[in-house]
Amino acid sequence: MDQAWDLIKQLINPQWILDHGGLWLLLIIVFAETGLFVGFFFPGDSLLFVTGMALSVNNHVSGFPVWVVVLMVSLAGILGNYAGYWFGKKSGPLLFSRKDSLLFKKRHLITAHEFYEKHGGGAIVFARFLPFIRTFAPIVAGIVVMDFKKFSIFNIIGSVAWVCLMILSGYFLGRSIPGLKDHLDLIIIVLVIVTTGPVLFKIFFGKKKISNTSVPSEPVN
Repeated sequence: MDQAWDLIKQLINPQWILDHGGLWLLLIIVFAETGLFVGFFFPGDSLLFVTGMALSVNNHVSGFPVWVVVLMVSLAGILGNYAGYWFGKKSGPLLFSRKDSLLFKKRHLITAHEFYEKHGGGAIVFARFLPFIRTFAPIVAGIVVMDFKKFSIFNIIGSVAWVCLMILSGYFLGRSIPGLKDHLDLIIIVLVIVTTGPVLFKIFFGKKKISNTSVPSEPVN
């Protein structure tokens, strides 16, 4: 049990991920966090920011330059959302009746559903910047059978915007303030608080309006 917990702690440590898995582990984690409900606990925002910081120092990750890293991570995010959409479309409302487990929390799905109802198709873009919600938003889009072409447009825009903002922010800040990397732990803590604080508040203290749902017979535009 202790070894399993140590592994989980390492997998949510952005610096450990880059040091031990490089670009390939980064791609797997981005794919999982943006489309597989088991990936909601991964540190997507801070991981991408730390990747940018690493690029500002070495100009590469696993031998790949900045623009290739941005392109590959964006593609991983796009494919992750497609996987989530497919999973949601196939599983439908069964997820809403599923009991909570270590890797599945229904409250995250409910929050993402409420977010989708409020913002419509734009939720696919906005959700990229919100932990937990970005994992479940494409699943919800699949559950409500969102028009696939519309979903694809928002999916691509959202992934590219999220990856570019996070990686390039870390990259340019790292180049502008070289000593910033020495305070990486503090930066990660601030990022986690800023990005997850409002979402966690909504999940634990917001009203749960949805207890069940159904898959429409026709695609949602």
